[in-house]
Amino acid sequence: MRFLDVLLGRSKPALPDLDRLFGLPSAAVTLQAAVGFTPTGRGSVCFATAEGAAFEQIRQDAGELLDADSGRGGIPVEFSRDEYGYTWLLSQRDPDDLPGLVGDLHAVNSTLQDSGFATGLLCSLVGFRDAEQRTLALVYLYKRGTFYPFAPLPGERRDHALELQVRAAIADDLRIEQDLTRWFPVWGAPGL
Repeated sequence: MRFLDVLLGRSKPALPDLDRLFGLPSAAVTLQAAVGFTPTGRGSVCFATAEGAAFEQIRQDAGELLDADSGRGGIPVEFSRDEYGYTWLLSQRDPDDLPGLVGDLHAVNSTLQDSGFATGLLCSLVGFRDAEQRTLALVYLYKRGTFYPFAPLPGERRDHALELQVRAAIADDLRIEQDLTRWFPVWGAPGL
């Protein structure tokens, strides 16, 4: 940090560490034991869409990379765009293959990052469900290098009590986002 940044109270943003995604399988074991949620086999990456042939080539390469993976059971990668103009890549695997799903998400994030599109990466999420069919996502904030739980309820409401319970349960497994104002809702996100 520079001297002027210190005087003005600016801080350096946390460097993203995509390898933190590999903590999700152990967090899933803890999550199942503590709260009864198991992986759905669905996860996604959200990024700001850039224009141009280079970005389209990266998007195509990421899709082909995952589509060619024999562990995916021939399920194609799905791309969609949300109402805010962000692109979502959805990967699906057998619910018991969370390490493979995490590998998919890591590969997509790495491909975009290594190709110069890191500033457009927003988040990745992995979906979970309990016996009562309640949904939960563990969301990785790319620019913060942290995770938070998101538990949607019908009518665009959140189960804050469940989110706090999950935070307490997995705090030893994942780096949790401490600033609750950054626990952004991801309504209707692919993978939930």
